[in-house]
Amino acid sequence: MPQEDFSAPKDGSASAQGFGETKEEVQKVVFNPEKHIMLEDAKKKNSDIKLGEELEIPLISKQDYGRIAAQTAKQVILQKIREAEKDVIAAEYRSKEGEIISGVVQRIEGSTVLVDIGKTLGILNKDEHIPGEFYKQGQRLKFYILKVEETPKGSVVVLSRAYPKLVSRLFELEVPEISSGIVVIKSIAREPGYRTKIAVASTEERIDPIGSCVGQRGTRIMAVINELGGEKIDVIAWSQDPEKFILNSLSPAKVSAVKLEDKNTAVVFVGEDQLSLAIGKDGRNVRLAAQLTGWKIDIKPAAKAEAQTNADSTQTDADTKDEEKKEKGEATEEKPKKKTKKAKKSAESESEQTDPEPAEGNETPAEESPKEEKTEEPAENASEEKSV
Repeated sequence: MPQEDFSAPKDGSASAQGFGETKEEVQKVVFNPEKHIMLEDAKKKNSDIKLGEELEIPLISKQDYGRIAAQTAKQVILQKIREAEKDVIAAEYRSKEGEIISGVVQRIEGSTVLVDIGKTLGILNKDEHIPGEFYKQGQRLKFYILKVEETPKGSVVVLSRAYPKLVSRLFELEVPEISSGIVVIKSIAREPGYRTKIAVASTEERIDPIGSCVGQRGTRIMAVINELGGEKIDVIAWSQDPEKFILNSLSPAKVSAVKLEDKNTAVVFVGEDQLSLAIGKDGRNVRLAAQLTGWKIDIKPAAKAEAQTNADSTQTDADTKDEEKKEKGEATEEKPKKKTKKAKKSAESESEQTDPEPAEGNETPAEESPKEEKTEEPAENASEEKSV
């Protein structure tokens, strides 16, 4: 029995080519009536549609869906939409980390403050509060976007009011020279609620960095101080010279001298009337200056500096005197060798002068001898008289 050939015809007819194309299409694409539609049927609904494009068809409700099925489908759809919105919001605020944002206090839960920052709520924890600052519902403040945390409940935007860079961002808003890059903030040290020291430098000689930050009659810096609730701010000129930078960082105290030592330490000498001002209340001024400069600062009164300089001068004088004595001693050791002959002659002359003294002593008995003779004479006379 002859076998039937079901393959494509061997001649290059159109039917053979079409047969091959349909076979390849069947192998590559699996037709799904829920997702796919034939091009001819699609053109009946939209004549301008092309192959590969999408065709929107209104959804026809089926009678098989009940009330519970429709409700669960609605809940799932809404949940997916919310998750997608949260992901978009989290990505948006993650790109804004390190920037400043304005928000309104919505509610306070214990020590945590929830802030409305637009599309979502930000969280201000207790550690990020300014000490002594009270928050009220509906109060509008500026916050620093610290980070975006991922929690089991979703993404959370963590805000801060105590971060040091909040001050620099506020200055960027108030001072156009800083935002344009003419004035640069080199370093900043802050104790939230009490005091802040900020070191600035200018890239152009004709621009005064401190004056541009302070503003006319202090308008620019006062705007930053009012935003921070009255926190004191010291604007300091930055310098490459460590001694000058340390001297500026201790303002408003007047420094007499700065001495740099090993291991990144510096000894600062100030007058007795400036000592308390240089240290500051609770040591805050010198502590902020050390944080600003990166040097360990030890403050001493200027009297000790004078005593130390006097001690150094006396020590140097003593050293010079010792050296002079040593030089004179060497000279004196050489002189006695030359004077030995003269010394001998002087010794002989002195011995000659001392010799007559015993001769004088010998004369005393010679003077006494005549007395003895005088005493003997009466005896002789007496013998003579007796003999007569």
